[in-house]
Amino acid sequence: MSRIGKLPITVPSGVEVKLDGQQVEVKGPKGTLSLTVAEPISVARNDAGEIEVTRPDDERSNRALHGLTRTLVNNMVIGVTEGYEKKLEIVGVGYRVISKGPQQLEFNLGFSHPVVINAPEGITFTVEKPTAFSVQGIDKQVVGEVAANIRKLRKPEPYKGKGVRYAGERVRRKVGKAGK
Repeated sequence: MSRIGKLPITVPSGVEVKLDGQQVEVKGPKGTLSLTVAEPISVARNDAGEIEVTRPDDERSNRALHGLTRTLVNNMVIGVTEGYEKKLEIVGVGYRVISKGPQQLEFNLGFSHPVVINAPEGITFTVEKPTAFSVQGIDKQVVGEVAANIRKLRKPEPYKGKGVRYAGERVRRKVGKAGK
């Protein structure tokens, strides 16, 4: 049995979960998220008010979907209560970020032009310093994707370590050319 899949999901107070066949909708103080559960997997509420994810048999694809579905529903519950945040930092001389409101960022990353990033719906940006900012939202997948796309603008290079990186990310450094 899946260790993750068999764990029940506790629903905190203030969160409303609506189960309609294969459709799961979670509404909380920060917003609403919905998910369509893959076919053989079923989601139901138990006597204690917790959400349980079950699978019909031990077929390989069903076992894989079991833990995934439980984690996706749990991430929705956490997202509408606490939200998700990814912190990023910029390393490099002259590299910086400027906030153009909570929905837009402008980056100077050594290109001949500034790069402007617009936030998709449900995502907000905060700039703590000209070299540190964060991406916030209620959907874990969208927050991670937006952060990855921003990092992709200028990945940290291994020789000087310049670029956009996640906070706390370690960049493996290489030795440069050997002098004569």
